[in-house]
Amino acid sequence: MLNAQEPSFRSTSSELVVLPVTVTDKQGRYISDLPRERFEIYDNGRLMPIELFTKEDTPVTAGLIIDGSSSMRSKLGEVLAASMAFAKASNPDDELFAVRFNDDVREVVVNRRFLLASDLESLHSAIARLVPEGRTALYDAIVEGLDHLKEGTRPRKVLVIISDGGDNASRATLDRVLARARMSNAAMYTIGIYSDDDPDKNPGALKSLARATGGERYLPRSPGELIQTCERIAREIRSGYTIGYVPPERDGNFHQLRVRVTPTARGWTVRTRPGYFAGGATRESVNR
Repeated sequence: MLNAQEPSFRSTSSELVVLPVTVTDKQGRYISDLPRERFEIYDNGRLMPIELFTKEDTPVTAGLIIDGSSSMRSKLGEVLAASMAFAKASNPDDELFAVRFNDDVREVVVNRRFLLASDLESLHSAIARLVPEGRTALYDAIVEGLDHLKEGTRPRKVLVIISDGGDNASRATLDRVLARARMSNAAMYTIGIYSDDDPDKNPGALKSLARATGGERYLPRSPGELIQTCERIAREIRSGYTIGYVPPERDGNFHQLRVRVTPTARGWTVRTRPGYFAGGATRESVNR
């Protein structure tokens, strides 16, 4: 059940720019107990009043975008284990869905749009049925994932993308996917599990997608590291802050964002999305 103190993102009474914010120290540990007064938000260099602030472990809508191409045949077992590790480490009330991609894109959980993260048996059964075959339509799958997120009821949106290569089958281009990502409110965490001699690998694309949305790219080198990566992503989602403010104008242009913690602590890193389109899909309606 949703906590009664969680912010509602459904009212039309006001429209905020809503940001997921992560703070880590120099050892990479999450800092999740900072008060509202320590944060500053700058929109195109202008300091903005904070209208929404929560550091509660609130449920999210999260999509697992899973490479089901033929080159994943030897890796599907570790992807299954990592996906289950992500679900186990997530808030049990998170809404989860899974999409597999090869020559085309299909939902993994048939006839059910979302599962709760606590429904481990259904998630395991759905992913275990995947049959690796065909090519890699990564970009089409991300577009599908962004569309699917819109149907979720949780305020924060996340995509976790697991792939062993680049893209050799999509109709969508990387530029189109990046544009969609910048107009969405979703954070993307990308995981590349390819070998150094993979001709289709594209770590730069995975990094660009993560940077554009305030997420992170990971390149695990072993099954154990892949599982740890998925657990870390789940912890980050649960340890972050949700901060919102009224945009200064709705001009349809891209606005650069910067979030600071004051006073600045040496070695701390503050991460959020680099910007948003004012008047676009990144704004969420919030009842304060």
